Amino acid sequence: MLSPARVALVAGAGILARIALAGALLAPLAAMAAPVAVTVANDTRPTRCAEEDNVTFTLSAPGVEQFRVEALQPAYVGTIRDNHFAPDFTGCDFSGRGNAADPHYTFTPRHKVLYQGRRTRIVGITLPSFWRPARVPVRVAGRADTGFHLIQIFRKTHGRFVEAMVLYPADGYWRIKPLPAPGLRDSGYGSSFLVGPIRNEGRPVVDIASIDITPAPLSLVLNFVHGGRAVAALEQIDSTRTALRFTLSPGSEGGGPFAMLRSMYVAPHNADVSEVRWRDGRNGVRRVEPLPAVTTLRATDVRFGRSVPSRHNTSAPDMRFSDFQAHR
Repeated sequence: MLSPARVALVAGAGILARIALAGALLAPLAAMAAPVAVTVANDTRPTRCAEEDNVTFTLSAPGVEQFRVEALQPAYVGTIRDNHFAPDFTGCDFSGRGNAADPHYTFTPRHKVLYQGRRTRIVGITLPSFWRPARVPVRVAGRADTGFHLIQIFRKTHGRFVEAMVLYPADGYWRIKPLPAPGLRDSGYGSSFLVGPIRNEGRPVVDIASIDITPAPLSLVLNFVHGGRAVAALEQIDSTRTALRFTLSPGSEGGGPFAMLRSMYVAPHNADVSEVRWRDGRNGVRRVEPLPAVTTLRATDVRFGRSVPSRHNTSAPDMRFSDFQAHR
């Protein structure tokens, strides 16, 4: 029979062996990715038109392989009484540029339920006209179709389906939002974003070759025309936030920004984003600045949002980009 001291020695050796084995297993994972700070650049230009995407923020860093995008309720959501959604074309002049100058390609309109589950509904929409001719193949739960301009994703809440996410296959734009906050029937979209190899074709776009959607648990695989792919996995969806985790294959950013926020700003009370909050990538200090005061910053997380209620898309969410990881 082993003495108590010998038993303790053997047990200790076993614990040390298990710790060493765990360390050996985790070491390759730790070497694969590490938290990083990204460069966020403000390319916003002034406008008087609330229907013009004049706000552009690019997010860049070499080798980024993962990050999170969240749509969060604005800080003032509990005070909303008049929830404005209607477009406001006051001060708009699209002559020679912008929406009125876009090409128009015609299509046969369609509305098709691509998936219907207990909690999730996925719908494809083909519009009568669109500014790009691309017809992107889409596979949902193994069933293929093509030619949709919008892929809408609905979530069931309080006995009804509410739209929480839209992807535009022909130009690569995303819009996401939380489920409605208590007291609101619905909430509006505001800012949009792009992920992948971003190109400029009159406006920023991402060219998608094909999309594969798994409804449960929800994930979307985007294969890009110019190489690489992105996987977007749903992490959370409720009345506080909708969160997607993006995983990029090497080279998916095409040598430029890996993501971009697009939005509008006329004034603090007439904007989809009016301020920027971030954690400084150099010293970890949290900072906040009005949108017009921001030029370029380094951040480990960044939130584009509003503290002052806006008369434009009042309930639209703040957008946060965080948890950036890159290959070492």
